[in-house]
Amino acid sequence: MIAATILQQIGGRRFVAMTGSRDFMDLGDGVRMNLSRNKTSANRLAITLDKETDTYRMRFYRMTVGKHFEVKTKDIAVYEGVYCDMLEEIFTSVTGLYTRF
Repeated sequence: MIAATILQQIGGRRFVAMTGSRDFMDLGDGVRMNLSRNKTSANRLAITLDKETDTYRMRFYRMTVGKHFEVKTKDIAVYEGVYCDMLEEIFTSVTGLYTRF
């Protein structure tokens, strides 16, 4: 339920079509997605709900898998205290991908 709400707030099907994001995963308290090529090296985005403040946490990061299947993650940008009307603007400023025409 929370993941579906976040996806609607960030733009829904229009967001998916415009950005090429894919492989959405429900995290229980948020959503994770794979990002298409963008101006940063981030290839993943996790948006989670902070129930106490009713705001979101946006974590843009790069995940790679090494030769021996070791998983490495590197944070590109992390935003705390994000309101729903700020999701699209932050997404565009970090990735350079537009969520609307």
